[in-house]
Amino acid sequence: MELICEQCKTKLNILDEKIPKDQVVRINCPKCKSKITLDTRSHGSTSTVAEPGNDDSKSTGTELGESKRMKETEEGYTYSDFSEDKALDFFEEGTKLSLIMGSDSEQSRKIKSVVEELGYKGVVTPNTRDALGKMRFYHFDMVVLSDGFDGQPLDNSPIVNHLNRLGMPVRRRIFLALLSERFKSMDNMMSFAMSANAVFSTKELDRLGLMLRKAVTENDKLYKVFMDTLAQLGKA
Repeated sequence: MELICEQCKTKLNILDEKIPKDQVVRINCPKCKSKITLDTRSHGSTSTVAEPGNDDSKSTGTELGESKRMKETEEGYTYSDFSEDKALDFFEEGTKLSLIMGSDSEQSRKIKSVVEELGYKGVVTPNTRDALGKMRFYHFDMVVLSDGFDGQPLDNSPIVNHLNRLGMPVRRRIFLALLSERFKSMDNMMSFAMSANAVFSTKELDRLGLMLRKAVTENDKLYKVFMDTLAQLGKA
């Protein structure tokens, strides 16, 4: 679904399956901060209304005052996609997002700096529950997951399991980078074995930017024909 702020005409693109059903969702336009109301209740058609915002406001999230909690289970993790107590950020059309899951806050900070130098908006998530909720709501162009995130080894990671169950057209649009001390950076056989686009050694974080740029470029070339064909068929 494409939302347009009536105040500043900024376009926001949201995947239809990510929109909460039978709820009234209020978000702040990330550009002018005007309120945008999205009504998906069954008794009425989906609609958007923009209300003038406060220029001093720094919030760019969703206010879900009376929304019901949506609970699902992912590998034993129960979580709410949309919480009454938390604001969900919205990003302008064309923003490339990268979900970052480091083994600790310092590693996440370093990875965030790297991906933002490559032109992505880095989104750091603190735990598996939050990460799964974000992936249900947003499309991330890149997912960076480190061994030991939220106390989970990569071999049993609910994040990897979730990505592996996505439909192929969706999964191919996500660049998955895995980090571990036991990996040899850019090991294609290990990447294949882990169902990742690239793997990197955590011992080489100082070179992660250069290696990640190369891996993304090679991946784009590999799938260019595939993506061009989808675009011609109107499925991109």
